[in-house]
Amino acid sequence: MGGAARSVDRSSAASHLRRGGSGNAPVILPPLVLIALGLILLVAGAELLVRGSVRLAGAAGLSPMVIGLTVVSLGTSSPELGVSLQAALAGDDGLAIGNVIGSSIFNLTFLLGIGAVVTPLLVKQRLVRIDVPILIGLVAVLWVMSLDGRIGRLEGLLLLAGGAGYSILVVRVEGAESPDVRAEYDRALQEAGGRSLVPLGRAVFPVVLGLVGLVAGGRWMVEGAAQVARDLGIDELIIGLTLVAVGTGLPEVAATVLAAIRREPDLAVGNAIGSSIYNVLIILGVSAAAAPRGLSVAPSGIWFDIPVLSLAALLCVPVFLWGGRVTRGEGLLLLGFYLGYLGVLVRTAHLQTALTGPSMELVLFLVPPLAFLGVVFLDAGLRRRVNRIG
Repeated sequence: MGGAARSVDRSSAASHLRRGGSGNAPVILPPLVLIALGLILLVAGAELLVRGSVRLAGAAGLSPMVIGLTVVSLGTSSPELGVSLQAALAGDDGLAIGNVIGSSIFNLTFLLGIGAVVTPLLVKQRLVRIDVPILIGLVAVLWVMSLDGRIGRLEGLLLLAGGAGYSILVVRVEGAESPDVRAEYDRALQEAGGRSLVPLGRAVFPVVLGLVGLVAGGRWMVEGAAQVARDLGIDELIIGLTLVAVGTGLPEVAATVLAAIRREPDLAVGNAIGSSIYNVLIILGVSAAAAPRGLSVAPSGIWFDIPVLSLAALLCVPVFLWGGRVTRGEGLLLLGFYLGYLGVLVRTAHLQTALTGPSMELVLFLVPPLAFLGVVFLDAGLRRRVNRIG
């Protein structure tokens, strides 16, 4: 599978859709059913895994804070892990990588945008000082790794090592926070189901059941999405960047909207940034390490999707710094960014073309956000000068 979309008779594909498939014609309904059932299993499996992990931590005598910052954070990204790992093992490299990149773009734009539209989100400075720069650096490393058209198994192992290092950093930094913050995490964990200890055997069961749900759901979703792509002649990278990425991101959407409604901005913003970091380090790392020959990266991923992800991460800096919160207006801006990205994907799919290098589409898409970045940083510089003069 390459970066260019497969040629297809679009009128023939449309007639197959109208007939529902006949003879040798592709049948669309079963793949869509597989996608829906897979998504249900993914969400249920992730829920069981997170709740079971919290109870397992209590039964094993581990710190609730440590488990909350590691297992629970990773648990919100477990649907993406199920999809990308199954896709990598099945040889659907475009779907595996597209899911990681698409989910991260979705987290940083749509997820933060919808949360801010519900209610403005206050932002902790540690996100701006530590986590966002780490995310920007990771995307740059990902782009360099992909320049040769492949993310190898060794590079996957390096990403996994980075994931372990980031988790240690998070625990150390959060361990230095005030007692009030730790008490807030403890309260959130108790509300999530960690009130009382349970026998170790009973605590293990939901974790195992959750993992089974993730594996089965990931397999069904990959099979359904890949079949839809093949039947319609759509590049599997685009399917991974859109349908699968949005589908596996629905648990994060629900969590973010609920956190915004309950006035929990740390949870809403931290979920978007943390999930994006773990997407690159853990999910892509596991997928690349598990694939027999690593993961091949399509030219469109190198020259469009990864640059868009880097821009989405860069947009977080001025949005977070400007007033220390994400306003409703900025939330709408982030939503518009994501819709514009989807528009480019739909256009390339409709024209049966793909971006194989730096292109006018990339330039036109990047100019407005870059202009916004320039205005914000210029405004910040002018404010600093005024403050010095004053």
